[in-house]
Amino acid sequence: MRVDTGDSGSGGGSSQEKSLWAKANNIYPQSISGTFRNIKWALMVVTLGVYYFLPFVRWDRGPNAPDQAVLIDFPSRRFYFFFIEIWPQEVYYLTGLLIIAAMTLFLMNAVAGRIWCGYLCWQTVWTDLFYAVENWVEGSRRDRLMKEKQGWTFRRVREKAVKHFIWLLIAWWTGGAWVLYFSDAPTLVKDLATFQAPFVAYLWIGILTFTTYIFAGFGREQVCIYMCPWPRIQASLTDEWALNIEYRTDRGEPRGSLKKMKELAAKGEPSGDCIDCGQCIAVCPTGTDIRNGVQLSCIQCGLCIDACDAVMKKIGKPTGLIAYDTDININRRRQGLHDIYKLVRPRTLIYVAIILAVSGFMVFTFSTRSMSGMNVLHDRNPLYVQLSEGGVRNGFTVRMLNKHTEPGEFVLSVEGIDGLKIEAIGVEGTENGNPVVSVDRDTTREVRVLVFSPKGLQLGQSTPITFRLVSKADGETTTVNDYFKAP
Repeated sequence: MRVDTGDSGSGGGSSQEKSLWAKANNIYPQSISGTFRNIKWALMVVTLGVYYFLPFVRWDRGPNAPDQAVLIDFPSRRFYFFFIEIWPQEVYYLTGLLIIAAMTLFLMNAVAGRIWCGYLCWQTVWTDLFYAVENWVEGSRRDRLMKEKQGWTFRRVREKAVKHFIWLLIAWWTGGAWVLYFSDAPTLVKDLATFQAPFVAYLWIGILTFTTYIFAGFGREQVCIYMCPWPRIQASLTDEWALNIEYRTDRGEPRGSLKKMKELAAKGEPSGDCIDCGQCIAVCPTGTDIRNGVQLSCIQCGLCIDACDAVMKKIGKPTGLIAYDTDININRRRQGLHDIYKLVRPRTLIYVAIILAVSGFMVFTFSTRSMSGMNVLHDRNPLYVQLSEGGVRNGFTVRMLNKHTEPGEFVLSVEGIDGLKIEAIGVEGTENGNPVVSVDRDTTREVRVLVFSPKGLQLGQSTPITFRLVSKADGETTTVNDYFKAP
């Protein structure tokens, strides 16, 4: 696609054509050390260590239960997270976790911009790891740029091959670690090594190996700039008080070379601290010039702060020319006013309140939840049967749930009308005239139940009754309300 940018005056004047599409230059981030780089290293070690090795952590849940600390058990329809066990019907816990995750992300943005993108996002973490391998194998930024100009040599081909081999190993283990969360990790590793694992395991390892290799090795900053929706979303969620990585123009401008700045200072003319060295751009993984202001491509990783601080120390200037700041403070300093920060404000308080409310609700429901359950369904046709001796019979379908890892016995009774009798078809055991139902571990059992009213008892058309299910193992009680139907 081209546009004519020339002046088409009379007499056939000149015209220029300029392509609106230009090939993006390769970005070769320069290695840097400093506070924020050390934070990123530490978070990378922690997050990747958790991801790769958590499937091998054991957790004793007793007999007949898996001992993997974190396990998504599809065959048994369970999610295990250390002492927490989630059933499919408890999907509201997943909903709560998603709400907490979203509010935490919003809170991060309200406090300090895109700190998720800069430090914790999986794209950032794996790209950082791939960059570290690239620096280790191919050398520093300057070395890589020189080799790029020299063209292909045997040494460069060898280094590229080694780099991509290590990248593929990392990507392969990334995919392999993912499938370990869905089965017993040591067993699955053995099955994978002996080619006895299910085909779906190899399929997902292949898919995740490919996507990790492509996104972290080749997509890199393009994923953050063009593919990820979060930069567009977070712009609508931020406000003027959110901390962002800022180039402090009140102190840095006008900028120029170190020699020029010294000459201006000697003459008593205005001079900024920025010496236009370009180090903030050289270390940026997305190639962003932070001096142009907050931009969509900036992931707020803080590496430009480390680079700028290092330069400021060398030339004897105070650090912090680039720092987490707000435009409000930059303008206030120009007016000779002190900095102000508002981390606690209605926006952040609302996010914290939602997080605490949802977390509290989840903790309460989890701590008070029952390990047994019961559903009762009244017969629809007929609603009741009038017996020859004068009593009334109602039929119910009762489904009992046993979440324990051991088989259990449950006493089923009914209350609400004096003299009611209960009979469970196919159940032989009784206790005080009430049926005792055996339910296998980690399963449900459906039982046909008949309830009889006493002879001659006058009842309304619908009388409330309560079914009570009591576990003989721990005395846990579950109740369900229904109605006894009569003429």
